[in-house]
Amino acid sequence: MDAQEAYKPAFTEPPGTNLAGIPIKGLQLPSPWVSYGRPYDESCAKHVKDTFHASKVYIIASGSLSRNTDKVDKLVAAIGKDHVVGVKRGMTPHTPWSEILSITEECRKTDADCVVTLGAGSMTDGAKLVVLCLANDISEPEQLARYSVESTDIPSGVKQPTVPLITIPTSLSGGEYFSLAGGTDDFTHHKQGFLHSGMGSKLIILDPELCSTTPEYHWLSTGIRSVDHCIEALCSLRATAASDEKAEKGLRLLVPSLLKCKADLKDLEARHKCQMAVNYAMDNIRAGIPMGGSHAIGHQLGPLGVPHGITSCIMCPAVMKYNIKYGSSNAEIAGRQEKVKQIMWSEPEVVKALEAGGLSQNSADLGDLLDVIIRALGLPRTLTELEIDKDLIPALSKRALDDFWSPTNPVPLLEASQVQEILEMVV
Repeated sequence: MDAQEAYKPAFTEPPGTNLAGIPIKGLQLPSPWVSYGRPYDESCAKHVKDTFHASKVYIIASGSLSRNTDKVDKLVAAIGKDHVVGVKRGMTPHTPWSEILSITEECRKTDADCVVTLGAGSMTDGAKLVVLCLANDISEPEQLARYSVESTDIPSGVKQPTVPLITIPTSLSGGEYFSLAGGTDDFTHHKQGFLHSGMGSKLIILDPELCSTTPEYHWLSTGIRSVDHCIEALCSLRATAASDEKAEKGLRLLVPSLLKCKADLKDLEARHKCQMAVNYAMDNIRAGIPMGGSHAIGHQLGPLGVPHGITSCIMCPAVMKYNIKYGSSNAEIAGRQEKVKQIMWSEPEVVKALEAGGLSQNSADLGDLLDVIIRALGLPRTLTELEIDKDLIPALSKRALDDFWSPTNPVPLLEASQVQEILEMVV
């Protein structure tokens, strides 16, 4: 390994008993490795050859990176054109099964022995499913449906992926650290989860310079998604000393660095710190620390076309305000929010933003702090800004009750009227 490259496991502890509401007893979910400190193309070429001993690489690349930059071409050149057997440029959001199966077929025909993603979101999810399909000889939608977590007919002896997956993310949402993948049935338009032993990325390559091409809105909003992971972990009544430590480290890296990125989009050190923070944020999700109302309600905004990062911008401050309002009889709820506030007020970069937003340490609650920070990043805070009609609130409120993280909110969300009150704060 070169001196300038850091290469280490993303996680040192085994996963918890539950991954985002899915029991994982009996599953083997090894930690991905993380590499940073070298340009993404050099790092990928090196690990393809020396770590995975692969020579037939299939690349799934972001459509915008393909159209607007030379980043995909640089990656192909570094690996060597003779060793790249296919390039898929762009993937439809929410990962349609038809595209997963089409890419799987191309990988099968070309005998691909490594899959690389360059980008984020749907590409990462899609590639996790491609390598699962390759291992289990899946070629038809009816076959793939049997492997969903919702299936009552999961085949016995599901084979672990053998084709390694390398992910090179360009956002801060953190899906590359997650074994769980999502894909959408083209006929029902229903998105389903998939989770089996051995799923997920084998190597995550981080390069802050590559991410300077990510649109500002996307970079900052996905950063708030990771902030939301950290805050709901710190506020969880099932938190542990270890989860508190990771969430605090993530928050201290992330919030000041996002503000620095907003001030200077070329601040590569700030971008690198944001990337380091995502690892801490995802560690607690993997460990099974339950999230709360922000994630639960946010999951219902996703199908309306709201990206996950933006759902956190809208919901996290409102849920914190709701919890402090109705959790006053539980000293732990107030104590945990106070801890998050103290973290924020002890970071000079954050204090500048809070004071510029007119806040005082003695009177502002955690929801106020988050509101000012999200506004300082130029991100939306209301449903109106997203053109979501308030007439949708009753139906959204009912659906949120079915989410696995509604009852684990510090003030359990058990009635539609509770969710409706939170949503009405952000009209």
